[in-house]
Amino acid sequence: MRITGGQYVRRGIICPPGVIRPAMDRMRESLFSILGPLYGQSFLDLFSGSGCVAIEAASRGASPIHMVEADRGKEETIRKNLSFVKEDKHLFMMDVDRYLASCARRYDIIYADPPFRMEGKTELARKVSKYGLLEDDGLFIIHFPEEEDRSWPETIGDLHLTDRRKYGRSILRFYRRGENADDDRK
Repeated sequence: MRITGGQYVRRGIICPPGVIRPAMDRMRESLFSILGPLYGQSFLDLFSGSGCVAIEAASRGASPIHMVEADRGKEETIRKNLSFVKEDKHLFMMDVDRYLASCARRYDIIYADPPFRMEGKTELARKVSKYGLLEDDGLFIIHFPEEEDRSWPETIGDLHLTDRRKYGRSILRFYRRGENADDDRK
């Protein structure tokens, strides 16, 4: 895997051992094309895996970048992948639900790429809304399999669907927090 754009373009990313489903290069490139420059924006990557998505965000100017990964077997690889990242970064080796419940800050962008076999993914969005983890007008983005698309509502708490993209059998949904949510990407 390689970083697809920004200051770290073409830098290699190591895949950690264990179960991992890295975001496709094409999908990552499209995601960050949609987001545009991220200078000064905070970015949280849930279910980080290799840390690739957070590093893509840093490559495009996001800082700080925070990553949450429960699998301790991936820690060494994620830290190696982060070795060239100059931006403010932090890796939380813990369960995502525990992190969400204890998090004391807000983010501009939260990206979630839970295991495809995980049940109850919409609950992640509910928790992000319930715990107030997004800044006003912040984005919650989730990646999941196409067959689960119908289970996702247009509105979850104070999060409103603003965009939906399909990549093969994968879906990205973009939810914006706040009143101006419906004015965004269509």
